Formats: sequence, structure tokens, C-alpha cells
Amino acid sequence: MASYAWVLGIRPGYEEEYKKRHDEIWPEMTEALQQSGIRNYHIFKHGLTLFGYFETDDFDATAAFLADNPVNARWAEYMAPIMQVDIDPATQFPYLLPKQFSHD
Repeated sequence: MASYAWVLGIRPGYEEEYKKRHDEIWPEMTEALQQSGIRNYHIFKHGLTLFGYFETDDFDATAAFLADNPVNARWAEYMAPIMQVDIDPATQFPYLLPKQFSHD
């Protein structure tokens, strides 16, 4: 299984709202993440910067599933006013970070 990471931002003043929305994440959104093949998904926060880490067996299939998933589209629309997101047009997914080091 391969691992992936991204960096996104929270708009200033929305830190508590971001946390609240994820504390109350829709069950259908967590189901969509599971159905997409994402596992071991974690989001960390440093100031207004978010660092996301996840694993999936097939990134292309995961990205395609989420790009076509109506629940994911609604979640993205719901989060858009409070987040700064750069989407890679080739994948319709946030830009992924290149791995620099790994220790198993």
C-alpha cells in the first residue's frame, strides 16, 4: 500500500469551525472515503496549515472515485468557504507532496 500527503490551508478566523465540521463529519462522507480505498487517513494542523496523510492501494482509482462522488462534491462545497485548497487539474485532487524520506 502506498502513502500520500497533501498540504491545505484554513482561512484566518475559521480554525474552530474547521475543527467543528470534522468533529461532526457526515457519516456518508466517511463512507465515501472508505469506498474510495482511503485508509489510515489523518489530518494534522499547524497554525492555519493542514497536513493530510493517507494510504491507498490505487491512487488513480481513489481520485477518480472521489472526483465523481456526489457526497464528496457536497463536502467540498461545504468546506470551500473556510479553506484554501489548490487542486491538481490532472487528478482533481489536492496536489500531493513528493516523499523525501521514509523509515520503516
